[in-house]
Amino acid sequence: MELTRNTGLDPNLYVQDEGLPIDDGSNERLSQEDFFALLTEQLANQDPTKPVDNDQMVSQMTSFSISEGIDELNAKFESFASSMTSNQALQASSLIGQDVLLPGNVGYLSNNSEGMSGVVITDKSTQNLEITIESEIGEIIKTIDAGTQAAGNIQFNWDGKDANGNPLPPGNYIIKAQGSQFGDSISLPTAINRHVDSVSLAGNNQGVILNLDGESSVNLSEVIQIGG
Repeated sequence: MELTRNTGLDPNLYVQDEGLPIDDGSNERLSQEDFFALLTEQLANQDPTKPVDNDQMVSQMTSFSISEGIDELNAKFESFASSMTSNQALQASSLIGQDVLLPGNVGYLSNNSEGMSGVVITDKSTQNLEITIESEIGEIIKTIDAGTQAAGNIQFNWDGKDANGNPLPPGNYIIKAQGSQFGDSISLPTAINRHVDSVSLAGNNQGVILNLDGESSVNLSEVIQIGG
């Protein structure tokens, strides 16, 4: 039987080379200690016949202090903004399952929906107001005669049925409003109630996003009113 002889210590017992440290970028910034070290070096090596002007020295110290203060302030603002976004998301989570009023003319009719509602927006009295519901391809489904209405937000409700009383399939439907003001025919803007399914945080400082029924999303800032 052949014997082998261990002629050295286990290499794992030696102190291992840690290698070069990885620079995380922090050494690229001039700290307060670095600044005063440079200032001391500047004073030690100045020309005795041309000493550093006191005003110039104070100006350098002031500039550094302001720069350092701005950096600290920016860091605090970033932390504050992050905290505010988290708080907004927490508050917005209470909107899940509720309806929110959003500007626009597209609504979503769901499977278990009782219909669709919203408001016609006008700052003048309107005569012969008609609210038309259309399919996504522009087919007229139903027309609601709202008559004469005073200025303000004019509420409307659609039961999700066509002119013959037949229930319509789920999907997006377009709401249009038209009436007469001082003898002129005019189209009026609308806002539609939409159901909030979930809430999420968006990247790139976009804030809180509401995910609506019908697989559409809007920013929380677009909400006009909470609750139908």
